[in-house]
Amino acid sequence: MNKSKEIYQEAKKYIPGGVNSPVRAFKSVGLDPVFIERGKGAHIYDVDGNKYLDYICSWGPLILGHSNELVTEGIAEVVARGTSYGVPTKIEVEMAKEICEAYGPIDMVRMVNSGTEATMSALRVARGYTSKDKILKFEGCYHGHSDALLVKSGSGTLTYGVPTSPGVPADTVKDTLVGKYNDIENLNEIFKANNDIAAVILEPVAGNMGVVTPSMEFLKELRRLCTENNTVLIFDEVITGFRLSYGGAAEVFGIEPDMACFGKIIGGGLPVGAYGGKKRFMDMVSPIGNVYQAGTLSGNPLAMHMGLKTLRILKENKDIYSQMERKATILEKEIQDFIDENKIPVRTNRFKGMFCLFFTDGDIESFDDVMKCDTEKYAMFFKKMLDKGILLPPAQFEGWFLSSAHTDEDVELTIEKVKESLREIYN
Repeated sequence: MNKSKEIYQEAKKYIPGGVNSPVRAFKSVGLDPVFIERGKGAHIYDVDGNKYLDYICSWGPLILGHSNELVTEGIAEVVARGTSYGVPTKIEVEMAKEICEAYGPIDMVRMVNSGTEATMSALRVARGYTSKDKILKFEGCYHGHSDALLVKSGSGTLTYGVPTSPGVPADTVKDTLVGKYNDIENLNEIFKANNDIAAVILEPVAGNMGVVTPSMEFLKELRRLCTENNTVLIFDEVITGFRLSYGGAAEVFGIEPDMACFGKIIGGGLPVGAYGGKKRFMDMVSPIGNVYQAGTLSGNPLAMHMGLKTLRILKENKDIYSQMERKATILEKEIQDFIDENKIPVRTNRFKGMFCLFFTDGDIESFDDVMKCDTEKYAMFFKKMLDKGILLPPAQFEGWFLSSAHTDEDVELTIEKVKESLREIYN
């Protein structure tokens, strides 16, 4: 038995499923997880000494790669001064200013400790501001594991959400509506049937059902309907924030949300989240307003140090974005050309530097399209790629994350191994 298996057997005695987040269990690809010892650049190394080219990148935060020396520089000094105080620090102000200056639509921001906290808090603010209760999310978009957002659509297009997890009372999600991503007709039907929607929350580029790109018409109509109905439009930029561009999806699409949520990259690899918005919304938040939200470790100096370093590197080196997009474009073109030439039922999806491989035919524009994927084929593909030294997301419905540390040679190697793996599966 290798070391990963030994650790996993021990882990299952003390941690549910042996992991601290479900996708890490590799359950959907039918394997036991590999346990990681260290990472450097675009590679990680497991406890058995295996080296992998990493396309998980901690599910997005490591846009500059593992153990980037420019980011980690000075962290020991921060630790030596103190890891948490429970009272304000200057670096929290510097971080808030950096985010607000980078992300045009927001005036103020509140730091929290996770993306889940960010989305949950933003929705509370929106309800407090509008004095309305209903919220609208879209099927296939994930906004963390707070009760009101763990929902799926009901039997009809206009039905309220139903809980997707035991432990979530039906009453908790009774005010959560679930719409169809990229479906303008469905969107209008929902607003027509409900005049009391406090907020719409959206992944502007869906990154939790693979990578699914919105249509500009859908985004424009959503913005119009929210404005006309006094509904707060919240962009969940936990994945897309500082990844698509320094100004996030709002900058890329030219659509201004009223509020936005962040995570991942703004912590540089440490636990973090943030939500922000126009001043009129953020003035609702305690201690200025009556909408309560607090956090013992919010604005933690270690996370602020790593996050601020990351953001400033990105601001000063914006060609990182064009370089990642160039590499993702090469991945997309080379793989899709091979798929088309060999008539393989697989589809690539890409937006900017975000990339995904779907094991299905046809365009991927909605949750229904994604659900046609052959997850068993993806599991076979994942294992073959792992055996070839390339670590992909251990689930069909997750995007691949590139970092600035991925080289052209890494991309060429990936293309070669993808072709080999697809040949082995489909020949």
